[in-house]
Amino acid sequence: MRGLVLVVVAALAVAGFSPAGEPSFERALAAAKELPRLHSLIVSRRGEVILERYYNGARATRAANVKSVSKSVVSALVGIAIDRRLIPGVETPIATWFPELKNDRDAVKQAITIEDLLTMRSGLESTSNRNYGAWVQSGNWVQYALRRPLFATPGTAMQYSTGNSHLLSAILSTATRSSTWRFANDQLGKPLGFALARWPQDPQGVYFGGNDMLMTPRQMLAFGELYLNRGRLGGVQIVPESWVEQSFVPRGRSPISGNEYGYGWWIREVGGHRAYYAWGFGGQYVFVVPTLDLVVVTTSASTVAEDRRSHRRDVFDLVEQLIVEPPS
Repeated sequence: MRGLVLVVVAALAVAGFSPAGEPSFERALAAAKELPRLHSLIVSRRGEVILERYYNGARATRAANVKSVSKSVVSALVGIAIDRRLIPGVETPIATWFPELKNDRDAVKQAITIEDLLTMRSGLESTSNRNYGAWVQSGNWVQYALRRPLFATPGTAMQYSTGNSHLLSAILSTATRSSTWRFANDQLGKPLGFALARWPQDPQGVYFGGNDMLMTPRQMLAFGELYLNRGRLGGVQIVPESWVEQSFVPRGRSPISGNEYGYGWWIREVGGHRAYYAWGFGGQYVFVVPTLDLVVVTTSASTVAEDRRSHRRDVFDLVEQLIVEPPS
């Protein structure tokens, strides 16, 4: 193991990439080995995998429940649908697909747009956190999310809610006359060279938008590299370049973490570099660091346990301090 690590570090030095001015990948590997919930750690630079490890019984071929990383994938699908004129644009009111909003007692809901859902600024009370259980146990997830009371005027304040992303999945299903799963495979999976497994659906058959998507770590890496390359794979533009750019523009800030949020992507400084990341419960991450041509993927146990929050922090610290180059 040590010999392989030193070979990796030497290769990085030749390439001019030394995350901490020392062989810190060795330290990263040592730290990763001590995390009982960690399943995978992959690092690529300029499209080349320079580190790949699996832990605690995980395998490269085993799909992970990527939890809310799904939201970033759903955002990409919305961008593709807009590019193909299946959805008019981000300013389109969602009442276009949910005419029942026109009969809602709160007429302000008619102003909610696609962009408001993408940025978690719909103004609808959250279906996440303490409200999550009641939502997913309801008989109609779409209607439950739409009937949430407004806590703010649409487009003004961010409140994280998986219900927003699930409404986007319902819109994609209608707009594409298909399903979110099939559209994802046709427009993302096939061009990237893989097939996405089916993931859970709501009682009406809408694929869960924003949670429980199943992806292998390598599939997550391919998705991250696609965004690193501004939506292109080779000579093929899979996600519109303008959509990638717009996705990385801060649109709101979480009142809980203080981190910025774009179109389904989190944004913050990591090791002195602007980073964009898809983030799923329990320690599922896809980090994109354009200034370093770097993508980092981690997967972890997604079970609810007392150590899940400390594990998430440990994973973030590992990536920031031992993989991403700190400021000089």
